[in-house]
Amino acid sequence: MSAILDPTLAPGVREAVGESGLRIVRRRNIGRWIAAGLLLLFLGWLIKAFADGDIEWRVVGEFFTARAIMTGLVNTIIMTACAMALGITLGVVFAIMYMSPNPVLRTTALFYIWFFRGTPLILQLLIWFNLALVFPTMGIPGLFEFRTVDLITPFVATLLGLGMNQGAYTAEVVRSGILSVDVGQTEAAKSIGMTRLTTLRRIVLPQAMRVIIPPVGNEFISMVKLTSIASVIQYSEILRNAQTIYYANARVIELLIVAAAWYLAVVTLLQIGQYFLEKHFSKGRGERSQKRAAKAAAGSSAAVPAAKEA
Repeated sequence: MSAILDPTLAPGVREAVGESGLRIVRRRNIGRWIAAGLLLLFLGWLIKAFADGDIEWRVVGEFFTARAIMTGLVNTIIMTACAMALGITLGVVFAIMYMSPNPVLRTTALFYIWFFRGTPLILQLLIWFNLALVFPTMGIPGLFEFRTVDLITPFVATLLGLGMNQGAYTAEVVRSGILSVDVGQTEAAKSIGMTRLTTLRRIVLPQAMRVIIPPVGNEFISMVKLTSIASVIQYSEILRNAQTIYYANARVIELLIVAAAWYLAVVTLLQIGQYFLEKHFSKGRGERSQKRAAKAAAGSSAAVPAAKEA
């Protein structure tokens, strides 16, 4: 009897199994087919529910590009960019302070990270928004003073809340990126007289970017959605403006669909940008920095015998 063999098997395996006269049958993954079938049923049920539900899709199209929604979209993008810029700046500064041998700087960084990671973001936003209850005025007495309620607008409170909260998380990301760089790179830079900041800027950070970019990119995407929390302090982003509209026309689900669609559109564009950014920093920039440090170390070692001969 001739054996019916699986053509995907290697030739040696087919010959060995064929001599035994056994029939090879591909394994049937019943569990996978059941799971796939259940998933398709669920998706079909979900689509049918939205199709049969009380949803006026005409309203979705009407308000998709409404002026209030577009204003909220612009405010969301502006706040995301500003809060991330502040968060990344604070993250780099406090990561360096955290790794500093100075106990005062290190303790300050530890307290900052502990406080802003340990309290809810919405609580931080409310504290900044109500800061006037603690500091009625801000400035230098006798020279210039301003009412805090005029300075801490919803935009400023949201920026401070989101930016400083993000800075605490970014500090840990940057610190892990710096620690991922081999200590020999720093030692080679020191051997040719580079300062700590120059070494960090030219040698360490370019290599650490490959570790820093992916989590910071994820945080940037998360920041787009975190701006929705600012609706509690009256910042006019997409969700708050959508809520204002459906309070007036009672078309709740339609306006929520509009907000969700714009969030998804912005996040999708950011994910594409993150992909190309990661691809850019993975093209051996860290290797070039390593070669630069190696050449510097080689140059310094060659200079020592020359100095001795002189």
